[in-house]
Amino acid sequence: MSGNSPSILVIDDEQAILDTLRILLRNSGFDVETAQGGTAGLEAIKRVGPDIVLSDVRMPQVGGIEILEAAREQDADVPVILMTAQASLQTAIQAVNQGAFYYIQKPFSNDDLLAICRRAVEYRQLRSENKHLKREIRRRDRSRGGRPLGKSKRLLDVLRLAEQVAPTESTVLIQGESGTGKEVVARYIHELSERSDGSFFSINCGALPESLLESELFGHVKGSFTGAVRDKEGLFAAARGGTFFLDEIAEMKPATQVKLLRVLQEREALAVGGTEPIPVDVRVIAATNRDLDEEIRRGTFRSDLYYRLNVIALHLPPLRDRREDIPVLANAFLGRVAADRNEPVKHLTADALDAINVYDWPGNVRELENALEHAAILSKGDEIPVEALPERITERKSQPLVSDRPPDNPMLETVERAYIMWVLQAEGGNKTRAAEVLGIDPSTLYRKLSRYESGDKGETPK
Repeated sequence: MSGNSPSILVIDDEQAILDTLRILLRNSGFDVETAQGGTAGLEAIKRVGPDIVLSDVRMPQVGGIEILEAAREQDADVPVILMTAQASLQTAIQAVNQGAFYYIQKPFSNDDLLAICRRAVEYRQLRSENKHLKREIRRRDRSRGGRPLGKSKRLLDVLRLAEQVAPTESTVLIQGESGTGKEVVARYIHELSERSDGSFFSINCGALPESLLESELFGHVKGSFTGAVRDKEGLFAAARGGTFFLDEIAEMKPATQVKLLRVLQEREALAVGGTEPIPVDVRVIAATNRDLDEEIRRGTFRSDLYYRLNVIALHLPPLRDRREDIPVLANAFLGRVAADRNEPVKHLTADALDAINVYDWPGNVRELENALEHAAILSKGDEIPVEALPERITERKSQPLVSDRPPDNPMLETVERAYIMWVLQAEGGNKTRAAEVLGIDPSTLYRKLSRYESGDKGETPK
């Protein structure tokens, strides 16, 4: 609403009617603007941007239906009230079908007109409140449902940076081991961005042959190669207005890298076999599990493309470096399995929880999710015993107490931590048995482990 009073634009070709309605509506609390004739009314709609439009239907040159169309084209939520001295059922139907708020016949009583205008104000306020509520619901859903799970400082630092850059148009490069959740973070950035109403396209650059990848990304024209029987729109064109996630970008061959560089520099793509550039309106997020600096040294990745992609860099830590996230993820994954199978949520026993907490998870979050789905399906009852976990997680491996190249002059606390973690691993993650072997109270062991997990870490045994 304009200020504290709702604004209303009154359009009529008779000045006497305009003067009468101006006095009536102002005395009733409206901020009134008037325009004599339809042509002046069209100009006033653009200039004033009113909350409500009250217009006569029959006017020279520009009539009420044209006023209605212009008002709703500028603001789809503006209530338009049409008035006429010559009621026509056909005109009334046309007005309502085109979105008129009300159709009133002259002469009308002041009370009737004021009642209609007040209802129009309420309608306008309701539409505004509904839009605001929907925005808030979407914002809350994105911040809750779409946010990657975890409470570790390393992950939260990454997410804070992601949230900071999401509203921008900057290209983002996400680096991390396979299975750390790079696409989840990319989707989160998209959901928080100004492009969230657009599509999120994702492609794994290593999953397609080079010739097919180029055609998928940039499109092709009919006859450009054997099998190109018709023109094909590329994904960069199809993703207009949205976000394009390029996973495993280091798998892309140099020839395709050149074409991608053009997209990032010129915001246009060239279809395979095409001669006319195609405008590109997408935000690019790329990801890799490789060391791109090393790939550049080897000559397999272009340095100029790297600098174009690496505007904002996010480094997702492996799961073994954020172990406090493991129970959070485990609970979420078990809840998802239960929902998919329409059964109660199963819970890990203490031994099973210990086992997943000490396992190194080389496959990261993806491996944890698959392992828990495996265990939940095989377990009977509402608990998941350690025996239900995959054997690779529960088997005890003989580990050397120290590495071949131990740190020079390690602190006593570093040696203590190495020994505790070695015993805990040797006992399959069972903290009670580990405490017995160490000759300390279990509460002391839990306290030490809690300190290690909070960030006070020495060197770990290898």
